Amino acid sequence: MRIVFMGTPEFAVASLSALVDSGANVVAVITATDKLGGRGGKTLLQSAVKKYAVAQEIPVLQPKNLKGKNFLAKLRTYKADLQVVVAFRMLPKLVWAMPPLGTINVHGSLLPAYRGAAPIHWAVINGETKTGVTTFFLKHVIDTGDLLLQKDLFIGPNETTGEVYERLMALGAEALVESINLIAQGKTQGTPQDDSKVSHAPKIYHETAEIDWIASAKTCHDLIRGMNPFPAAWTRMDDTEVKVLKTFIITDPEVLAKAKGQKPGILIPLHKGETHTQEAPGIAITTGENGLLELLEVKPAGKRKMSGADLRNGLRIEEPRAL
Repeated sequence: MRIVFMGTPEFAVASLSALVDSGANVVAVITATDKLGGRGGKTLLQSAVKKYAVAQEIPVLQPKNLKGKNFLAKLRTYKADLQVVVAFRMLPKLVWAMPPLGTINVHGSLLPAYRGAAPIHWAVINGETKTGVTTFFLKHVIDTGDLLLQKDLFIGPNETTGEVYERLMALGAEALVESINLIAQGKTQGTPQDDSKVSHAPKIYHETAEIDWIASAKTCHDLIRGMNPFPAAWTRMDDTEVKVLKTFIITDPEVLAKAKGQKPGILIPLHKGETHTQEAPGIAITTGENGLLELLEVKPAGKRKMSGADLRNGLRIEEPRAL
């Protein structure tokens, strides 16, 4: 079976590498064009997929226009039986319908849940305890094609999007190899998605990551870990934007009592023994529903990452105060 692979970031490299290691016949790779970046914007940056493909001596195409005549003509010369897409651009029908066996995609959710650009982020933000990967055949409408294979993954209560991403990357590669074996054996034609179970995962913007402390402690905590490492949840302290990277939901009744009578968004100093580590004084913030979140790691604009204890010392907080 001749396979053309399409992808760009590191997430896609895991799948491409798994295909190569399995002995699959990857005849070409399609990836993003090189871009200028780095210090001074003068370094030519190649995608992670291109770097891997070049090292494996796999031909690489980098079209600007996926409908361009020259690109389409070149793509046809590879005579692919199947195309695989992992973290790439939306394809026109001229491309995804070209191979006789179609084009399959690896998606970071259990479709039809979390269709869209940021499925891992939204699963964590929404406090899901389970997610997974799905392989499916492409159709014109994004993430709606017939399902091939799904694999589940547990999400821990304090796990970040970055941590889930790393595990899904490996799981997606495993699911892809299994899916291609099924197709090669003629054992699957795909199963239609259940449209009654659809949910969406729209693109993440800067304003999406702003913390609303009126929400419950769990809702704020889930947003913070869901935005870690990128773009990072944020709030304002003394009119300065501060990224909040890690938090801990306080459940100790004696410490929670500090939130009683306080409005959401009040910084509360914690004494030694009241903190998550119990090794040093720390700082917490009140939330809706009389909740309290300890700030474990933050990054004020223009400064390094720091612990909540360092933030408290820098702000010299000894009594409750507003952000």
